[in-house]
Amino acid sequence: MAHYAFLDSNNVVTEVITGVDEDVVQTDLDGTEVGGTSAAWETFYGNFRGQVCKRTSYNGNIRKNYAGIGYTYDSGRDAFIAPKPFSSWVLNEDTCQWQAPVPYPTDGKNYYWSEDDLAWTETTDE
Repeated sequence: MAHYAFLDSNNVVTEVITGVDEDVVQTDLDGTEVGGTSAAWETFYGNFRGQVCKRTSYNGNIRKNYAGIGYTYDSGRDAFIAPKPFSSWVLNEDTCQWQAPVPYPTDGKNYYWSEDDLAWTETTDE
């Protein structure tokens, strides 16, 4: 199964659907063949919905990240990018994922990001 994301006028994802695999060709109600490529299905779904439509994938093989509602499609990078979680985080240009300015600790403990301290803070069991 293929997945497709619909974008608003600001390239923000409004919905993600399960659709037809890109290699499938079907006949439309008027007898026109539809499909055969990702671009053809993007056009079909986009025209049907009246929104721009882009293919996405769970494994990140298509457009870097699986699209989610609220993600932005960056046409220059041809990637879906999640909303920025904290103002101090920076975008990794290779993965198009946000990264903290300090790496997550690798000591096996659980941490949360403290934007006030710009540091990872260990969670406590209470």
